[in-house]
Amino acid sequence: MYLPLVSLAAALQLGQPQSPPAGALLPDPLELRAPRSVGMVADRLEEVDRIVQRGITAGAFPGAAVVIGRKGFAVHQKGYGRLSWPTRATPVNPATTIYDLASLTKPIVLATSAMILVDEGKLSLDDRVKDVLPEYTGANADRLLVRHLLSHHGGIQAGKRLWVTAKTPEQAWRQVLSSPVQIPPGRVMTYSDIGAMIMGKVIERASGMSLDRFARERIFLPLGMHDTFYLPPDSLKYRIAPTEVGPPRGYSLRGEVHDESAWALGKVAGHAGLFGSATDLAIFAQFLLNRGHYAGVRLVKDATVREFTRHVKHNRTLGWEVAAGERGSGEFLSASAYGHTGYTGTSIWIDPERQLFIVMLTNRAHDPRAKRSGIVIADVRHDVADAAALAIADAPVLAEVSWPRDFRVDQAADWNPPTPTAIRRPTTVPRAASASSPNATNNEKQ
Repeated sequence: MYLPLVSLAAALQLGQPQSPPAGALLPDPLELRAPRSVGMVADRLEEVDRIVQRGITAGAFPGAAVVIGRKGFAVHQKGYGRLSWPTRATPVNPATTIYDLASLTKPIVLATSAMILVDEGKLSLDDRVKDVLPEYTGANADRLLVRHLLSHHGGIQAGKRLWVTAKTPEQAWRQVLSSPVQIPPGRVMTYSDIGAMIMGKVIERASGMSLDRFARERIFLPLGMHDTFYLPPDSLKYRIAPTEVGPPRGYSLRGEVHDESAWALGKVAGHAGLFGSATDLAIFAQFLLNRGHYAGVRLVKDATVREFTRHVKHNRTLGWEVAAGERGSGEFLSASAYGHTGYTGTSIWIDPERQLFIVMLTNRAHDPRAKRSGIVIADVRHDVADAAALAIADAPVLAEVSWPRDFRVDQAADWNPPTPTAIRRPTTVPRAASASSPNATNNEKQ
């Protein structure tokens, strides 16, 4: 294991952001431990195998990488299926397979970069965006603050078809940076890729570095996340799971960002473009559970992590979603849990109260066989989160919940309907135990 240098240990005690000095040893991945050593039941955790395999069999994705961790250790770290559908394709390995992380870019890059810059006094959550980024000329933006962009309360439209309306990255960026504020900031939550693109430029202006360089030098290298980056080199393409077969670009995608707007912007943007492995994301999740440090390297102050991950409103934090029984977070994570999902089939959920994280990476955008791969992946995520939470044996509130008679993947509701129907998501809460479930009322549609 990595042994921190004296200077790093001192920085950790002082609570100051600190990167490893040149030549320092980098942290190892999380150590794998038996579930019982961290208060979990192995038999229940093994249900994850069946759940994920059910999604593969249904044709939602050809493979998946899953890492579940608790109390500082990984307890379930497995690859399922293959990078693509042919039987000759490479099997998934959670330590080496690299996925297009899609919208996980937002919390991993934008929120973490903002935390670092806030700690350094180079950025404030209450800075006006126009003051930090003068090239942003959007109308009605006088009251638009940095915190509004991070929590998706900026009143900015969700997206634009930049790959259609712009012929060059320069044209695409001009369209983004002229996007108006349509609703007074702070009132309504509109999940906005455009807002995240603008926030990426705010990070660049405040740091004086390109977004990909700042993320690499200030986040990924210090934490030892060797396989997380924008713009993956061709030499790693054989390890990267492919995504769409027939995108508007006219060729199959592997190692090039799936999101068309990110591609139009030059492949580096705040809303998408990041690639990474499951074991790298496990390190990142543990860094947040440790509230700003990992293996002797502190990047962010404890109080800053708390500020960015607490509930703001409308189930958002400053960069994350609140785990409210929706979008694959399951029904048994605690009220303090937060996470995010990505269109390509990626997700990460972090539960500080339970000291638990769940990383699941797939490439469900790659030629799915299921008619509704989005519903299948949502149900698989939901069930994996439920199985992980209910495998915890030392949380009294969870001990009162009976193991479900069946999971969403067993019901397969609306996975492959012959005709369009109204979608109503099932619940995994057992009838006899629903009253004691910590999220028993949060069974909204996904």
